[in-house]
Amino acid sequence: MTLSKIDRTIVITGAIAGLLAVVLGAFGAHGLKSLVSPESITSYTTGVRYQMYHAIVCLILGGTAIVPPKVKKRILCCFLMGMFLFCGSIYLLVIDEVLGFDASPIGFITPLGGLLLIVGWALLIVSLLKKQS
Repeated sequence: MTLSKIDRTIVITGAIAGLLAVVLGAFGAHGLKSLVSPESITSYTTGVRYQMYHAIVCLILGGTAIVPPKVKKRILCCFLMGMFLFCGSIYLLVIDEVLGFDASPIGFITPLGGLLLIVGWALLIVSLLKKQS
């Protein structure tokens, strides 16, 4: 099966995001456990989980022809920025106590990232609803 350029980009992005989710999850389970509170571990795990969910969706999205390439690009952009802002800000907010700085001023970024993830899903739903059977 030959993938288009955008599909290849989406699948590779999904694979990288999945790899990073596993690495970050292992770090959270083993490296952070003794350094941060259980509540922080729970938050960190949420970030890892959402990153993995969106990595898997990228793998599926890049392998399907149901969604037009133009919409796929928009979804990928939303998911990438959403993962970076949502998951990334959670990771920073959790490890700030380990690194010794206050990351709380970036806390407003987390919901913006979540909103981008939601927009990506909405784009996918609208695209699927427009699809003629």
